[in-house]
Parts: sequence; C-alpha cells; structure tokens
Amino acid sequence: MNGIINVYKEKGFTSHDVVAKLRGILHQKKIGHTGTLDPDATGVLPVCLGNATKLCDLLTDKDKTYKAVLKLGVVTDTQDLTGKILEELPVECSREEMEQALYSFLGDYQQIPPMYSALKVNGKKLYELAREGKVVERKPRQVKIYDIKIWDVNWEQKEVEFEVTCSKGTYIRTLCHDIGKKLGCGGAMKSLVRTRVSRFQIEESLSLTEIEALAKENQIEEKIMAVDKFFINNPAVYMKEDADKRIYNGNSFQKRNIQTQETGTGDWIRVYDSKGIFIGIYKLEEKEEIYKPVKMFL
Repeated sequence: MNGIINVYKEKGFTSHDVVAKLRGILHQKKIGHTGTLDPDATGVLPVCLGNATKLCDLLTDKDKTYKAVLKLGVVTDTQDLTGKILEELPVECSREEMEQALYSFLGDYQQIPPMYSALKVNGKKLYELAREGKVVERKPRQVKIYDIKIWDVNWEQKEVEFEVTCSKGTYIRTLCHDIGKKLGCGGAMKSLVRTRVSRFQIEESLSLTEIEALAKENQIEEKIMAVDKFFINNPAVYMKEDADKRIYNGNSFQKRNIQTQETGTGDWIRVYDSKGIFIGIYKLEEKEEIYKPVKMFL
C-alpha cells in the first residue's frame, strides 16, 4: 500500500507503537510516522505507507492544531502533570491577566525545549539525561504561534482549556509552563489532543481497532490518501508518450515534453506520465526553462 492514513493515536501509545502495530495489521514493513506525539497525548498522527514514506519530512514540517488543558499553580519537572511536582503556588491573576498572558505568545516565540523530550545532545536523548537526574543547557528555538483560542476557564480547578495552532517543533507542554511562568503562578499541561496536522483532521482519523477491522474487510485502501492528493493544490502536467522514459528515469524535461497542463498554486508541479500515472514532484527552473525533480514516487 502506498499513501497516507490518518491515525487517531490513543492514550498510552507512542508514535513508534502505532507504526509497529500498523506493520502487523497491514502486513508491510515500509511505514513511517510524521512526528512524535507524547504517549499521554491523543489525536491526529498521519502515517505514511510504502513510497509515501518520502513525505514524512514534509508532513513533519506542517503546522498543527492542538487542544490543551493548562493547570495553573503547579510546576513539574516534565512540564505536564505526569511529572514530579517541583512547586505549588497561589493563583492570584485575574481572567484578563490570564488572557493577556496567553495571547502574548502569538507570533514568533523563542522556546527552550523541555528536558523530557526526544531531542539529542551529544548523541543522547534529553529524556534519557533527565531520567539520570541531569539537566543540560538547551538553546532556544524559534517557533511560531499562529492562533490561540480560549475555550473554557474553570477558576475553581485553576484550569484553562485552549486551542493553539503552531509551527513545527512547538512543545505545548513548554508553552503551558511558560504561560504559568509569565503569570507568576506556574503552570503545567494537564491534557493534550492534536486535532489537526496540515489537512488531516481529527474527525476523519481512525483508531487502530477501526483500521484493523477495515483491513480484515479489505476496505482499508478507501481510507488511504494517495500520494498525489497531498499535492492536489499544485499544478499538474501530463507528459507526451515519447517523454515518459525521461521521467521514469528521474531525469529533467522541458516544456515541449508536456502534453497537457492543469493550473494550480505553488512552485512545485505534479508530474504524470502519458497514461496518467503519478510519477513525482518537479520544479520549474525559470532561467534554464527546464523542470527538475524534487521527489520521485514511481
């Protein structure tokens, strides 16, 4: 199978667990996920099958939307409620101050990655060092918060439910920690649901149980997005028959090799052979008036 499947990652599973289980369900080895999601978090995890594994890096780079619950008044070593409590502080801010603190993170934001993360320092994962009781210096990374919406505030429980749309590499746990720090009362993430990755929405995601049932009924392929659909907004070109061999070999081609062309947006072009089979993504080099391969999926 080749394509992308929108998996609903359930609580308790790592992203690697999901891939391992899918290999057993779908009986194929070439499967890759598109970015880790904490074991306690749930939600959208696009998984690439077959030649679509070449898309893993592209999907990891896409913006994402999460729903999180922030617990105010507490600081933990993991920046969520699974960790050891380091401090408990009174929550004395007003709703207006809380809102201002959340919205102040909109835009570019220098975020220091948490110690409990899979990032590596000198070849060792940060969470491995953290479990040894070590804390190492981490350089801030620029991330971007595109949107924040407050869904619910429970002052009695000192909890704020909010939705955030952000760039790749954003740790929502750290965002919760930093909001609490800004308010002076501390904060930790209570729960996290990823509701969207690029065009993949939680409403269309499938649990592993649902995928297994569909696979047994031979209906799973209907739920797999074909690779070229990922680039559906990009222009498409169809080659002349005598130019098919060029693209089969991953070579560049010229405008005179094109039979028909469809409009679209973006710098990349979807390239199909004369029979309509998707071959790969190319880019037009204007100066040379030549199309060069970016990613091949044949």
